[in-house]
Amino acid sequence: MDRALYESELLRLQAELVEMQEWVRATGARIVVIFEGRDAAGKGGAIKRITEYLNPRVARVVALPAPTERERGQWYFQRYIAHLPSAGEICLLDRSWYNRAGIEHVMGYCTPAEHRRFLQQCPVFERMLVDDGILLRKYWFSVSRKEQYRRFESRMTDPMRRWKLSPMDLESITRWEDYSRAKDEMLVHTDIDAARWHVVEAEDKRKARINMIHHLLGSIPYRRVERPEMVLPARPSSNGYQRMDRSLQLEVPDHAGTLSAADARGAYVDVEDEGLHGRGDEGAGAH
Repeated sequence: MDRALYESELLRLQAELVEMQEWVRATGARIVVIFEGRDAAGKGGAIKRITEYLNPRVARVVALPAPTERERGQWYFQRYIAHLPSAGEICLLDRSWYNRAGIEHVMGYCTPAEHRRFLQQCPVFERMLVDDGILLRKYWFSVSRKEQYRRFESRMTDPMRRWKLSPMDLESITRWEDYSRAKDEMLVHTDIDAARWHVVEAEDKRKARINMIHHLLGSIPYRRVERPEMVLPARPSSNGYQRMDRSLQLEVPDHAGTLSAADARGAYVDVEDEGLHGRGDEGAGAH
């Protein structure tokens, strides 16, 4: 997708996200958005663009680490319940309870019985959330096998994004079909009328972000909320205050003042986002 067109439309959508946020605050609505998909499919990038101009006290990103020993002894959904939104909040789940249907199942971190129980309980759990008034949206980011491999390759040599690559990501390369089967089984059991799955084609990251955000906005019945008019007060005259002597303060050194034009470097280019790699002969779709 052309960069200028992408940035223009993204800014328009981000302005609408701010309007949606104000509606959430004013009405006490609760929104949960689940981001799932292959490693390197672009979930984090989409979340970053959604939250860029939102109030972090309203829109929270939840990305839970591996469960603790105590959490492993709880009902599976229990630790996620603590992160659900209260009135006037938006919760963005960067991976979610669907870990059990994906990585835990494929890597053997849960038993077959626990996996079956999850597939039985998850639709019931999500219907309870929806019945209680939560607006639940679920997105699966789909990327082809070849494109995922290219993104992994670029992360191996990019120090700015090397942290995104984990041994678990590399393991997913050799278990591609296992993850595909797990995803198909998950969709069969959890794509319910109360909480449908929406697939985001993510070969082109820019298009994926635009399409996902546009769909999210269209699925939420928000409206523009009138905000109270605010008037900036005049600055009052001084009543004699004098600032503390600077010599008594520990100031940050002026590193910026030591720089010159010769120190300037080119802007960082995210190869994945720029789409500099050629597209593979494997399409996206059911991945």
